[in-house]
Amino acid sequence: MGTSEDQSARFVNSAAWSNGHHGSETESFGYQVREFVKGVMEMSVEFAKGCRDIVRQSLGKEDSFMRKNLGKLKGPCEKVCGKLRFFNEYLPEDKDPLHAWSVICFVLVLAFAVLSVNTEGENSIPLEKKLSIHPLSADRILLPDGRYIAYREEGVAADRARYSIIVPHNFLSSRLAGIPGLKASLLEEFGIRLLTYDLPGFGESDPHPSRNLESSALDMSFFASSVGVNDKFWVLGYSSGGLHAWAALKYIPDRLAGAAMFAPMVNPYDSMMTKGEMYGIWEKWTRKRKFMYFLARRFPRSLVYFYRRTFLSGKHGKIDKWLSLSLGKRDRALIEDPIYEEFWQRDVEESVRQGNAKPFLEEAVLQVSNWGFRLADLKLQKKQQGKGIVSLLKSFLSRGQDEYTGFLGPIHIWQGMDDRVVPPSMTDFVHRVLPGAAMHKLPYEGHFTYFYFCDECHRQIFTTLFGTPQGPLNIAVEVDPSPVEGDGEEQEEGTFCNATLN
Repeated sequence: MGTSEDQSARFVNSAAWSNGHHGSETESFGYQVREFVKGVMEMSVEFAKGCRDIVRQSLGKEDSFMRKNLGKLKGPCEKVCGKLRFFNEYLPEDKDPLHAWSVICFVLVLAFAVLSVNTEGENSIPLEKKLSIHPLSADRILLPDGRYIAYREEGVAADRARYSIIVPHNFLSSRLAGIPGLKASLLEEFGIRLLTYDLPGFGESDPHPSRNLESSALDMSFFASSVGVNDKFWVLGYSSGGLHAWAALKYIPDRLAGAAMFAPMVNPYDSMMTKGEMYGIWEKWTRKRKFMYFLARRFPRSLVYFYRRTFLSGKHGKIDKWLSLSLGKRDRALIEDPIYEEFWQRDVEESVRQGNAKPFLEEAVLQVSNWGFRLADLKLQKKQQGKGIVSLLKSFLSRGQDEYTGFLGPIHIWQGMDDRVVPPSMTDFVHRVLPGAAMHKLPYEGHFTYFYFCDECHRQIFTTLFGTPQGPLNIAVEVDPSPVEGDGEEQEEGTFCNATLN
């Protein structure tokens, strides 16, 4: 052995050589990974040793708890085995019964496990139904820019209609939706003409090269004129279809008699929302739906991947799975109904007819982007007079008559209080910025239950909008009773014609 100074010198030299030799390796990522794996393996070995010691202490000693309790079961087990010993006669003579029966029991357990897994798999995985492509059947009109819009007409004829209602459909829907389950007799009773149309790129309508909410409102106005709606009409917006109803109130208010909204969607990122309103909206949504809104706002093109795996996959599915919806009990019971399922499948087949993800992507982006206006702009309020001589002269010429901005007609909003798709906090926000809108809160109703396949609900809606049903307009042909100038034969002929028309 050397002196302490020699040992210290050797230790310093060894440490210096080690640092010089391994310095770069210590800082590398690979070295850190190897050391981490080594540490995990060492901890695993120590854990296994600890488990082994616990087993030895529990079973190895005569006075252990497990040995005492297993010893009590030894007698009954021997009695049962003795009674079943006659089965050993059916085993081959060269086989040990203990070994043979252990193998048989293991095989039986394994067989039952495999059968149970196969049975559960058959019951839990329903057969997927493929989407059907139906023949073209819609009526279409030509727009000024060369595009076609497909539409569907229900109710009374144009010349007998007391009221006209135009319905822009919601996301993943089509002109076939309208008001689901609405009876033709109810439309006849109120004298209503119901018009629904496919948004650009949906169903049989041509896509728009760069659509927004203003172009959507202009399409609606031209469509109304093309199908003979010369007077003012009502617009009906359900769920995300409410976006296009809001746009109509903003851009074509002179064409509208009023608006009927059912759980209308608004931009969940609207800067005018309070923190409480925004929290009440987002807390009702699933994590996946929140993520989809985030993608629509920040990375919209990535949504195509999800659309291709769901409603653009060519196979049918559930609306709550496809759109990541959280539903209440009544809504869930409704979507499980065969009547709803038949309607939903046909509507989806028409909606995705063109197999193009772009219109769905555009619709999703419209929900979360800048609309070009605020809901507060629709509020009825006095128009502020500008400054200057021109504005002063206009105020004198108007002789004190007040000018108003915003929408002058009625706005009715129905909201289910158990709606988790468009939560009540969203319509609370709408009512705050549009205090003139009539709110109809529906206890225990969800997103679908009041609007879908409810005869009594539909009657209540029309009664609220139009009052007592008066039926269609009567067409009266007026004939001039004055005598026709000319010879006698012409006068007799004119009299005969008048008598026939009257």
